[in-house]
Amino acid sequence: MLRSVGHFAVAAIGRDRPGIVAAVTRNLFDHELNVEDSQMTILGGHFTMMLIVSGDDGVEIGVLRADLEATARALNLEAISVETVADTARAMTAPTHTVTVYGVDHPGIVHAVSTALAQCEVNITDLNTRLVVDGGAAAGNGDADAGENLYAMMLEVVLPEGLTVPGLDSILEATRREQGVEISIRELEPDTS
Repeated sequence: MLRSVGHFAVAAIGRDRPGIVAAVTRNLFDHELNVEDSQMTILGGHFTMMLIVSGDDGVEIGVLRADLEATARALNLEAISVETVADTARAMTAPTHTVTVYGVDHPGIVHAVSTALAQCEVNITDLNTRLVVDGGAAAGNGDADAGENLYAMMLEVVLPEGLTVPGLDSILEATRREQGVEISIRELEPDTS
């Protein structure tokens, strides 16, 4: 007899320290859940994790949630959550291009770029950002306006059929001017392995 499989999204954030992954995944293991996809990184000094896990449909989500919350309290995490999600898509589209954005930091860059991409049906499959603090201003070597924080964003995207790199480049020109950023687009080499 085939067992029905359920999928859950688990997210956690807390001050970075050793042992967060081990403790959270211990709870998942105890509930016989399998980590299928995950993303974990340090953001602003906080360790963040997002996981898609699978297990028997008989998993008691209330008990799992209580166990994860107890772990969060023990580790002084700021937030932890678990929610049921619809069946995960197995045939994921691989990214076709990278888009790199670089410029002086200010609010609105992510929104402006993602909006321009959405308007031409470009799908974002991965997005990472970094704030690069100018060492001169931070160290007090000059007045506060002398150094500007720089913002870097890297996206992996899927271009819709018919949209070319020159076409997307032209579409993003208005965003470049309005946001005062550099934007470059590069085709990804197909994975032949």
